[in-house]
Amino acid sequence: MKVSDAVCLLVVNIVGWFILHFAISAICFKIPLRYLLKDIAFFRIASWEGNGRIWNRLFLVKKWKRYLIDGSYIVKKSFNKSHLHGTKHEDLIIFAAETKRAELTHWLLMFPAPFFFLWNPYWAGWIIIAYALLANIPFIITQRYNRGRIESIVK
Repeated sequence: MKVSDAVCLLVVNIVGWFILHFAISAICFKIPLRYLLKDIAFFRIASWEGNGRIWNRLFLVKKWKRYLIDGSYIVKKSFNKSHLHGTKHEDLIIFAAETKRAELTHWLLMFPAPFFFLWNPYWAGWIIIAYALLANIPFIITQRYNRGRIESIVK
């Protein structure tokens, strides 16, 4: 592969991810809050998660979660999850619902990764898979950790 081809491929991949990230995030941003307030099995914190504590035990979430970028810094109208917006019951319920939005967004951001195999060499496709996992799993873990803790307080 020539250097110019590699640079072109890199640009295509970066632009592709940029478009996908913003498109998927914009779609998830449009999900009505009333939908996220529902008890949906996919988002339910399982008993083995110990109200989110398992994530801190396994991955020490408390030590690194503050370094993750909150999407509200990019999309100003979105809900900032870097801190609580109040301690009232309703505030906590909304915060927990917004963690569902963030978790869904990061799950969906990983799905397009295999399609990059269509125009990339095999080895580059695996790098893209690794990127998709590394760029999204920490956010998913953090959302589940936060939601588990909040839901235990609300109950």
